[in-house]
Amino acid sequence: MMHTLKMPTLWAALTSVLMLTSAAHSQQTIKIGVNEPVTGVFAAGGADTIHGAQIAADEINAKGGVLGFPIELVIEDNKSTPTDSAAAAEKLIVRDKVPVLMGSYTSTQTLAVLPKLMEYQVPMVVETASSSKVTTQGNPWVFRISPTIAIEAENFVKEAVKLNIKKVNFLLATNDFGIDGSARFREHFERAGISVGVEERMDPTAQDLSAQLSNIKASPADAVIVFSFADQVALVLRQAHTIGLKQTVMVPGGSAQPDLLIELTGAAAEGSFYSAFFNQWTPEAAQNSDVAGALTQEWQRR
Repeated sequence: MMHTLKMPTLWAALTSVLMLTSAAHSQQTIKIGVNEPVTGVFAAGGADTIHGAQIAADEINAKGGVLGFPIELVIEDNKSTPTDSAAAAEKLIVRDKVPVLMGSYTSTQTLAVLPKLMEYQVPMVVETASSSKVTTQGNPWVFRISPTIAIEAENFVKEAVKLNIKKVNFLLATNDFGIDGSARFREHFERAGISVGVEERMDPTAQDLSAQLSNIKASPADAVIVFSFADQVALVLRQAHTIGLKQTVMVPGGSAQPDLLIELTGAAAEGSFYSAFFNQWTPEAAQNSDVAGALTQEWQRR
């Protein structure tokens, strides 16, 4: 892993928000709306997020809950689309009466939920979405624990300099993560004296990336930076391996699911680089290593 960023836990953030939410006190349980992709193109990432939430909820409940109440997760599938993400948020707020939300995995899905937070005045903690737009639009009901893509770009480029990268190409999904991410990374690369060659784009659901990868192969560079999510990154790795692309594949943290990538790609993942907010292989390197180690052990046990 290239770089591990320190951040507060999602559950500390949610607890702080709940303490400010009077609706929580009138319930036998504290409902937390979990707005994540259970199905669709981002389901693998959504599953990881939900699994982590379930582990945390069980741990918190075993210690007496929050404000004297047990936590109850109310999980709603946003189907990996912005329209369904907004609908899931409204269902959780209106029908399930949740006082707080977490979600919604991608930047595009999260941005679609923001108007619902304003409409119903319900807070949401964002666990992964990294587009700067999530928290720069003046919405007082949204909070984030994940570093923005600009923060990630700054640290990512420092590592690229250490690796003596002189020129990069970009391959990005046409969503808020890819578009905002490539713009922020371009700024930091150029500031560091690293030139950017071609910029190829792909639909987040695209399966055949041969045209984009062929153009990237034809543009000499030390590395190709891929802005997408784990399943599509796996396609990139396999197809790049097939055509003999020699540029080092480097991936920002939207795709930091190393076990899944190794499972999906095998040898094609060899030599690629990733930035990660948490490295499950070295929990002792985390800021709170005892918590990280316990989480890793419980994750593996389950």
